[in-house]
Amino acid sequence: MSSALLAIGRRRTTAERRRDRERDIIRATREIFDERGTIDAQIDDIAKRVGINKALIYRHFAGKEELFALTLVDYLGELDSQLEAVDNPRRAPLNRLKALSETFVDFCLTYPAFTDCAMSLLRRTGEQLFGEITEPVMVKLGTAMAAPLDRIAVILKAGQRAGVFDEVDTAYLANHLYTQTLGSLHMARVGLIVSGSQPGHPVVHHADVGTVRSTAITATLATAVGQKALTTKKTRSARAGDIS
Repeated sequence: MSSALLAIGRRRTTAERRRDRERDIIRATREIFDERGTIDAQIDDIAKRVGINKALIYRHFAGKEELFALTLVDYLGELDSQLEAVDNPRRAPLNRLKALSETFVDFCLTYPAFTDCAMSLLRRTGEQLFGEITEPVMVKLGTAMAAPLDRIAVILKAGQRAGVFDEVDTAYLANHLYTQTLGSLHMARVGLIVSGSQPGHPVVHHADVGTVRSTAITATLATAVGQKALTTKKTRSARAGDIS
């Protein structure tokens, strides 16, 4: 074998080892996320889990934020696989959206760290993200986010054609539903709701997970139907003689 072919083989082996190491680091990060949450996930602990010096992590990733972004990519890949598994194009659009919403909500409840990661990303501006994450990783993250969002948008378009969903830009609405659900599930993550029984005396209550789940799913369906529901209600009220 020529020296040139040997050199190519060594480069390929080095590249494969690098990819394997990156996968190991991301896998360890997700394991720690699922065990402890994102706040308590430290680079030292991730390095120990993989069995490497933490300095090696920074050879593979630009920083902690980039590693966390790629871990979110891993979550999103699993989420999209679950959404694909439950979607049935033969069902009515409302039932399809309900199935995807249930799966998304249950995924967030099963993996609270996913909600934390996704919410952390949403709190950053585009400028901040590009300052913390390299462009290739941003492309991976965008691609991973687009997969489930496009799946939702397809159902929204089907619902619009059937006349049951609001005539709103489906890409926007899919992003809105994604963000809306994450916000709702963050309430379950915090576990608290606040009310004011008397002026100046706020009361803190426990947030029931079952209630959060059902409300989040209902909110998704209601938002998708949108103005259609209001129009139907007005028509029924007019027929009943209600002019309020």
